[in-house]
Amino acid sequence: MNNASTTYTWEGTTRKGRRVCGQSTAHSPALVKAQLRLQGIRPSRVRRKALLLPSFAVPINTADIALLTRQLATLLKAGIALLQALDLISEGVENRAVRELLQALKQQIAAGTSLADALGRHPRYFDELYCNLVAAGEQAGALETLLERVAVHLEKSEQLKARIKKAMTYPIAVLAVAGVVTVVLLVQVVPQFQGLFAGVGSQLPDFTLAVIALSEFMRQAWWLVALGLGAGCMGLRRAHRTSSRFRYWLDAGLLKMPLAGKLLQKSAVARYARTLSTTFAAGVPLVQALDSVAGAVGSRPFKQAIEHMRRDVSTGMQLNRAMASSGLFPGMAIQMTAIGEESGTLDLMLEKVASHYEAEVDNQVDNLTSLMEPLIMVVLGGIVGALVIAMYLPVFQLGSAF
Repeated sequence: MNNASTTYTWEGTTRKGRRVCGQSTAHSPALVKAQLRLQGIRPSRVRRKALLLPSFAVPINTADIALLTRQLATLLKAGIALLQALDLISEGVENRAVRELLQALKQQIAAGTSLADALGRHPRYFDELYCNLVAAGEQAGALETLLERVAVHLEKSEQLKARIKKAMTYPIAVLAVAGVVTVVLLVQVVPQFQGLFAGVGSQLPDFTLAVIALSEFMRQAWWLVALGLGAGCMGLRRAHRTSSRFRYWLDAGLLKMPLAGKLLQKSAVARYARTLSTTFAAGVPLVQALDSVAGAVGSRPFKQAIEHMRRDVSTGMQLNRAMASSGLFPGMAIQMTAIGEESGTLDLMLEKVASHYEAEVDNQVDNLTSLMEPLIMVVLGGIVGALVIAMYLPVFQLGSAF
C-alpha cells in the first residue's frame, strides 16, 4: 500500500455560499473532501496538483499573454463567468507556468479581489497599461470589450516586433557568416599558400604580406581576439543594463542609420499610435494615456519626446502641436492627429495611423529581405575574392617575369 501523501487543489463553497479554493495534502481525494466538510466547506472539485519541473519550465512570453487575453475576451463575450473562464483556459493550456498564473489569478479573484488588482500583483506579465485598461473596463461594465482591445493591441505589437527582428536578423547573419568564412580562410587556406611561397626568392606583394601577417596573428593570438570580443560584448551588455544615457545614445544612433533608422521610426510611431488609440478609446484621459504610452513605445528618444508632449498637453497644448514640436513624428501622423482632434475621433484616426505605419513596416521589411540576399553574396564573394587575389598575386608576378 502506498502511504505517500499527494497535494490536491480544491474548490468549494462555504455555508454562507462564498466560493473558496486552496490546496491540501492527503493520501486520496476522498480524505481531502472529508477534511473540507469538517471545516464547513462543501467541495465541488478536487484535483491532483501537477508535478513541478522547474528546470524544464517554459517561461511566459508576451505571445502567451496575448493568447490568454484573446481567449478570456472570447469566453466573457459568450456569457461565461470570469472564474469559470479562467478555469476553462487553464485546462487547455500546455505551458505549466501559464496554468499556475491562471490558478493564482483565480484564487485571488475568488477571495474578493478585482481582476485589475489581481493582474497588478503580477507586474512581470501584466504592465501598468494592461492593468489600467482592465480597470477601465471593469468600471465601465465592458470588460470583454476592453480585453478584446488589449488582445488586439498585444497581437499587433507582437507582429510588429517579429517584423523588426526579422529585418535585423539579416545584417547580423551577413556579419556572422562573413566572419566565419574569413577566419576559416585565414586559419586553414592561407597557411597552405604560405608554404608554397617560402621558396620564392622575390619579394611578395604588400597585399599578400598583409594577408599572411593577419593569418599568423589569427593562428597565434586567436584567444586574444576571442577575449576581446567577449569583453566587448559583456561591456556593452553591462552598459545597456546600467546606463540610461548609453541606452538613449544607442537608440538615437539607430534612428539615424540609413535603412534601419526609418524602419525603427515607423515601428515606434505605429506602437505609439496603437497604444494611444487603445487607451484613449477605453476612456482614459489623454494626459494619463500619454503617460502609459511613454513606457510602451520602446525607443528611448520617443519615450523622452512623449514625456515632453504629456507636459505640454497638460498645460493646454493640442496633441498634434506637441507632436510637431518633438521633431520625431512624420507629417502624416501629425495631420491625422489634428483631424482626429478637430472632429472628435482621435482614437479612430490614431488607429488608422497605426495601421498605416504597420503596413509600411511590413513593406520595408520585405524590401530589406529581398535586398539582403544579393548583399550576402556580394559580401562573401568580396571576402573570398580578396583573399584569392592576395594569394595568387605572387603567381601572377612570377608568370609576368618570364
